[in-house]
Amino acid sequence: MSAPQAYGPERGRLTLRVPPVVLFLVIGLLMWTLSAWLPSWRLTLPGRTVLAILLLLGAGGVGIAGVRAFGRARTTVDPLRPQRASALVTSGIYRRTRNPMYVALAIALLAWATWLEHPLALLGVAAFVGWMTRFQIAPEERALRALFGTEFERYCSEVRRWL
Repeated sequence: MSAPQAYGPERGRLTLRVPPVVLFLVIGLLMWTLSAWLPSWRLTLPGRTVLAILLLLGAGGVGIAGVRAFGRARTTVDPLRPQRASALVTSGIYRRTRNPMYVALAIALLAWATWLEHPLALLGVAAFVGWMTRFQIAPEERALRALFGTEFERYCSEVRRWL
C-alpha cells in the first residue's frame, strides 16, 4: 500500500516504508559490524554494563509509556499508516516528547553503542534519528496535521519532536 496523496510533495520511495523496529534492528547490526571490523578503535568505558542497562531500562520505560498512552486513547500504533489515527495523544509521556516510541528506540541504540564501547557506533544513533525524522516523523506529522489541523499545530508548538 502506498501513502495517501495528501501528504504533500515530500513523499518518496522510502517514506513510511521501513518499519521503525526493522530500521532499529538493521542499524544495530551495522553498529555491531562496524565495531567488529575496527576492534582497535574500541574504548574502555568503566561501568559500561551498568550504564547500558540503565539506558535500556530508560528506553523500555519511555517506550512502554508511549504504547500505553496510545492504548488508552484507542488509536493505532501502526507507524506505516498514520492516517488511521483516531485521536491526537497529548497526555502522559506525550507532554514531553511527540515521539516517545522513537525516542525509546534511539535510547536503546545508545545503550547498544555503550555496550559495544565503540565511538563509531554512535553514528548509528545519529543515522537512526536522521532517517526517522526524514522518512517517518515528517510524513506522520503531515498526516496528523491533515487530520487534526490547528490542534496538532498547537501541540507541535508546545512539545518537542524528540526531546
